[in-house]
Amino acid sequence: MNNNQKDMSNNDQEINKKRKSNIQIPRKFPSSEDDDNDFLALSLSFGPAAATRPRLLHPTVPQQPPPPPLPQPPMQLQTLLTQPPPQPPPPPPPPPPYSLYMTPIPMPPPPPPQPPYAIYMPPQPPLPQQPAGTQAVQRQESSTVGPSRPTRNRRNPSQSSSEGKPETVPAPFPWATTRLATVHSIDYLLSNEMSKIAGEVQCKRCEKQFEMEFDLMEKFKEVWRFIAENKSSMHDRAPPVWMNPVLPGCKNCGQENCVKPIISEEKESINWLFLLLGQLLGCCTLEQLKYFCKHTKNHRTGAKDRVLYLTYLGLCKQLDPDGPFDR
Repeated sequence: MNNNQKDMSNNDQEINKKRKSNIQIPRKFPSSEDDDNDFLALSLSFGPAAATRPRLLHPTVPQQPPPPPLPQPPMQLQTLLTQPPPQPPPPPPPPPPYSLYMTPIPMPPPPPPQPPYAIYMPPQPPLPQQPAGTQAVQRQESSTVGPSRPTRNRRNPSQSSSEGKPETVPAPFPWATTRLATVHSIDYLLSNEMSKIAGEVQCKRCEKQFEMEFDLMEKFKEVWRFIAENKSSMHDRAPPVWMNPVLPGCKNCGQENCVKPIISEEKESINWLFLLLGQLLGCCTLEQLKYFCKHTKNHRTGAKDRVLYLTYLGLCKQLDPDGPFDR
């Protein structure tokens, strides 16, 4: 217990010593007689001065040295920085306008005109006479060569294929005219009470031949309407329904699409109107269709679909001249 008290007292003494050492004792001004006299003289010259308190001296803060001066750039760089940037050189002046001039190529002078002159033909000497034996040999040689080929005259397509054949024949049917491949108009047929058009047919299954009739007005209206509606899309070619027509049914065996028309081998006797109303013209051969186009002054060369198209329009034009059947 006594030791602890001694330690505490020793610590207190050390603390007091440190406090006393930290306290700054102000310095006293010198008290010499000379200084007092000088101070008295100054106070008398300026009059009574107020009692002044002794000023406390503050510790002086050490001033930092000024920063060193920045290094100056070299003289050449200074001059480059102070000078204005160089200006680009002015553009060159435009070249003066000039005209395209081509040196003319000297042409040779034309030749001088030649004086007119006459063609001189020297007289031919007379041919020597050959003996009789030599003439006979030449005649035999010429006969062995043969006669020259005669020139062939080009035939006019508008002329008939067989010379001397007339363009008019006896009418093969009441609805046909005397001209080849020509039928009467529908007004003529109706005025003469021809409303039914008949033709010979044969069944491909039972092979029986019989006569079939078509109503003139009913069947022609079907053809007329089909052409008026589809002519613009045909492009002068027969459609597939004309190229491969649907055949009628047989009234004997009852088979559908089996009755074909009987077309005469004599082209003058073909029943054109019956084939038109039944839309069976596609059963004709190309030669038979060309025969029709030939005698109706139509173009008859080309494929079958083109010639068949012209045949349909040509027959419809004969029945109804005012219909939409112009090419």
